[in-house]
Amino acid sequence: MRRGIPVFLCLMGLLLAPGIVCAKKKVIYPAEMKKHRPDMPFSPGVQVGNILWAAGQTGASIETNEYPADFKEEVHMTFKRVEMILNDAGYTFDDVVEAKVYLTDISTFATMSGIFKEYFKNDPPARTTVGVSTLVGKARIEITVTAAK
Repeated sequence: MRRGIPVFLCLMGLLLAPGIVCAKKKVIYPAEMKKHRPDMPFSPGVQVGNILWAAGQTGASIETNEYPADFKEEVHMTFKRVEMILNDAGYTFDDVVEAKVYLTDISTFATMSGIFKEYFKNDPPARTTVGVSTLVGKARIEITVTAAK
């Protein structure tokens, strides 16, 4: 009987997997991003089945590519860019299951975390926060998320 359980689970996995494995990749490229940054060498988001992966976003202005002087403003702008990708794919912050945050100054962790709570009020996602030496341009924060429905 014990051997039958793993075989049964494997067969169930094979029956359920085609919905995920056979799902086509859909690129998510919000119009506002495409308008100002049509030449990005990566997709802002990729959806396969019910899972959405959002590429790392920084707090640079989409229109000017300038970074705010104020760190809090940069964090909010980073979340606004993440939100653009989520919304374009039909997701919200409530659908986010994992977030990865990269900070060039780990002493800004408490500030970032306080703002993070504003966007994830209920049932926050799993989160990893890492201190790094540099990010693209003058970015002090980068956030990437995975969402599922």
